[in-house]
Amino acid sequence: MASEEEESNNVARPSTTSFTETQPSGVKLPIPRSIPIPTDAKVTRTRSQDAYNTANLPYRVLSDITSAFCASSLVAPLITVIDKSIILRSSTSASLSSTIFTSLRSLALSPITFLSSKPFLLITTVYFSTYLAANTIDTLSSTFKPQSLKPSSTTAGVEKFAATSAVNMGLSLWKDSNFARMFGTAGGGGGGGPTKTVGKASYALFALRDSMTIFASFNLPPLLAPMLPLGKSAEKTLGRANVAQFIAPAGIQLLSTPLHLWGLDLYNRPRVRWTDRVNRVRRDWLGASFARMGRIVPAFGIGGVVNSSVRKHMLGGLD
Repeated sequence: MASEEEESNNVARPSTTSFTETQPSGVKLPIPRSIPIPTDAKVTRTRSQDAYNTANLPYRVLSDITSAFCASSLVAPLITVIDKSIILRSSTSASLSSTIFTSLRSLALSPITFLSSKPFLLITTVYFSTYLAANTIDTLSSTFKPQSLKPSSTTAGVEKFAATSAVNMGLSLWKDSNFARMFGTAGGGGGGGPTKTVGKASYALFALRDSMTIFASFNLPPLLAPMLPLGKSAEKTLGRANVAQFIAPAGIQLLSTPLHLWGLDLYNRPRVRWTDRVNRVRRDWLGASFARMGRIVPAFGIGGVVNSSVRKHMLGGLD
């Protein structure tokens, strides 16, 4: 029995030493593990995931459309009244106050007819498209630059100026040519009557007028707001951005209104002397400037605040 036990004890058994312990001193073979992802690959994957923010994009686009619709629907009636009145004043001897009163009376007595009329639909199209263009640029910017811009952020760059100017100027020229044909009276002012089509000079003046207004409405307020001398209470109550949104587009009308009047007079009186044209522009400048302030403040002051506020309210939860 003893010999059998000794023989069984002498039977070779597998070594219990680990694989690395049987290697020469100082040499260890790596134990196979999961293959690590290279550092560069991790960074590349993260960047590709974070390059664009497309989360909730359909809702963000819907917010842009909704805010543009709310703003344009609110301001279009008053802008229609003022635009029609300015053109009637420029082409006739009627006073600006009487033409405004006639248009307001039409709105009050026949609102359905007024709100379905061609002038109102033209104005609504212009401002809905302008607000939507501005909102679209903001959404695109927050989509392509998610690290620096939130979904509800607003921008003030060259891209917004170019997009809003192109949309607003193109549609405004279309609207102005239609308004001039509808409300420009033949033989107005004794200058031979209006031409059948709006001339290139009038188009150029209208385009310059609109580019000044667009710059003062969308690009100037963010730059002007930090420089406004508002006290703490006024800043808290009104807000710098809101005050700048009213001041900038209204103030620029003192400079852009003469361009508007000159373009209208070229249409209404194509063959008068330039001195007569200067006198007509000088006659109507101040009243028309305040009238255009009255349309610009709703259009890009009130309308701009409503547009940005509705959009911010709808997108604020996504920030």
